Amino acid sequence: MEVPVLLPKIFNHPFTYSAGSIKVLNPGDIVVVSFGTKEEVGVVWDKAQPTLKKIKIKKIVKKIKNISISKDLIKFINWFSIYNLASKGMILKMCLGDKNNILKDHDKDIDKKNFVKENNFVLNFEQKKSLDKLRKFDKKFNVSVLQGVTGSGKTLVYFERIKDILNRNEQALVLLPEIFLSNQFKDRFIEYFGFEPAIWHSKITPKNKRIIWQGVINNKIKLVIGARSSLLLPFKNLGILIVDEEHDSSYKQDEGLIYNARDMAISRAYFENIPIHLVTSIPSLETYNHIKNKKYAVVKIEKRFSDYPLPETKIINLNFSILKRNEFIANETVDLVNNYLSKNEQVLFFLNRRGYAPLLICKNCGFKHSCPDCSIYLTYHKSTNKLVCHHCGFDSKRENQCSFKKKEKCDFNMYGPGVEKIYDEVKKKFPKKSIKIFSSDFLSKKSERENILKKIENNEINILVGTQMISKGFNFKKLNCIVVVDADFSGKGYDLRTTEKNIQLYNQLSGRAGRFSKKSLIIYQTLTPFDITLKDLLENDPEKFLYNELIIRKKNRLPPYHRLISLIISSNIKSDSYVGAQEIKKKLLSINNIEVLGPVDSPVFKVKKRFRTRLLIRSKKNDLIQRKIGLVLESLKISEKIKLTVDVDPINFS
Repeated sequence: MEVPVLLPKIFNHPFTYSAGSIKVLNPGDIVVVSFGTKEEVGVVWDKAQPTLKKIKIKKIVKKIKNISISKDLIKFINWFSIYNLASKGMILKMCLGDKNNILKDHDKDIDKKNFVKENNFVLNFEQKKSLDKLRKFDKKFNVSVLQGVTGSGKTLVYFERIKDILNRNEQALVLLPEIFLSNQFKDRFIEYFGFEPAIWHSKITPKNKRIIWQGVINNKIKLVIGARSSLLLPFKNLGILIVDEEHDSSYKQDEGLIYNARDMAISRAYFENIPIHLVTSIPSLETYNHIKNKKYAVVKIEKRFSDYPLPETKIINLNFSILKRNEFIANETVDLVNNYLSKNEQVLFFLNRRGYAPLLICKNCGFKHSCPDCSIYLTYHKSTNKLVCHHCGFDSKRENQCSFKKKEKCDFNMYGPGVEKIYDEVKKKFPKKSIKIFSSDFLSKKSERENILKKIENNEINILVGTQMISKGFNFKKLNCIVVVDADFSGKGYDLRTTEKNIQLYNQLSGRAGRFSKKSLIIYQTLTPFDITLKDLLENDPEKFLYNELIIRKKNRLPPYHRLISLIISSNIKSDSYVGAQEIKKKLLSINNIEVLGPVDSPVFKVKKRFRTRLLIRSKKNDLIQRKIGLVLESLKISEKIKLTVDVDPINFS
């Protein structure tokens, strides 16, 4: 008997093997096969790859007993491959993980208590009403959106949905946009359910990954809280999928295997025939469009838990503020902040720029530090006294020989504030307060994250200076004042979702304040007080914004009405990437009903020493044009001098 076996490698098709003496093999069975000079782990696939070549068929070495992946997961991987123009083998690699997951003895001592304890949490009227509606969408595929203002208690509602699933002895997966959220979320889960969930993300140890993987495939672990990659875990009896903060752009994986985890979660729910709940305060435009067209059900919570009001807002026009050189916090802001600090409440200064200064320029010769491998300027980080490229990680010292004053080093002016510079200014203005930076550069270690979260919760920190990371789902009881240091909504010009992201970001950010207080405040310091995005924020009418944005997108033939697929052609030589893009475009033009725009240089035209040229394909949304594009790309003989990267439904065009 001949069987197709997919290997977790770059190939987009299974290889044919002989079953030999193995009598029973079904799709999903995990086997060991000879491949080249090595033995590899593979999965018996659903369809063979037709070939006209005469090849010697090898025997399967052995079948791994007692574990297999489901036929539904195979269908999902096949779909994932077609939609994202990605190889099936690389998707399978994410699913199987390390060989030790399969070949090492399965941990018989996986001790995951999955029984739900009684707790003292009581849902309010709106929460109960929302829960009842969500329960109607049970035991079969459907997409429902749990939409509620920040602080309305959406988490408790979907905790109850998880309880339903666990009581049926089924598995649940909760996706979170950031791994930084998982520890605080884990504590909330333990408090509610009485047992510890499995946490899955890229930073956990190989041993923990193996324990979770084996527990999931053996149906011993019932609940996983995870980042994007958890979506491809081989659940044995998945009963529900929940995507928290569904609007968050962090769900887009933009390196390696490129995909949007939210969209693929919906696809997985479809193939598993289970419900999926998208949770948000302001839905993504795609989700809002599906709600409007009645493809998704929506359940709304209109008020905050315990009726705490949303923060008041205050605009401070920096054009009329007298600021000293290299200062960015207005005196009026300081007075307002002191009012909250005097009541022992916490304050957040928010600036979405890492480092100390985005740009250093020599005041004598005009020299600017730029990355030798990427076409961007280096950001100065005072904490390490280094300049860093946030694309490739290159770093260098601050010194440079001045070309104007020959025997001297460059004398740099620092332009634009980063979060570290604001931290220094805050320390000067509030010298007696405990102040910490809340940024990925300072919280890379698990111990650092846990330590600062504990201190915030215990009110041992008075002032936080944070980046976008702090806007995502954290629950700080004493945080009642937020200062947006630079409310600039202009974007960078190469992201069609800039306005949508800003509305969602600042809505989420303001929702961090006043979750347990009758009076809270968000202060917008800005040079553009009449900006239309700021006006939309102050009106606090996201439905109006989303509706108007849909009109603009439809007029300009943009998502969600048209599909965009970005092709990035990169090479060590600029001319090679451009010529390669032109040749690929010629082949693509053989496909009917698509537009191919470009080639053009990427806005960041050089990354990691490679020059980048872009093509953009536009087609009607109802056409799964990827099938035709995939056939064209597979037929290409691409030069070894260039690399082709495909991004379906791109988030930005940098």
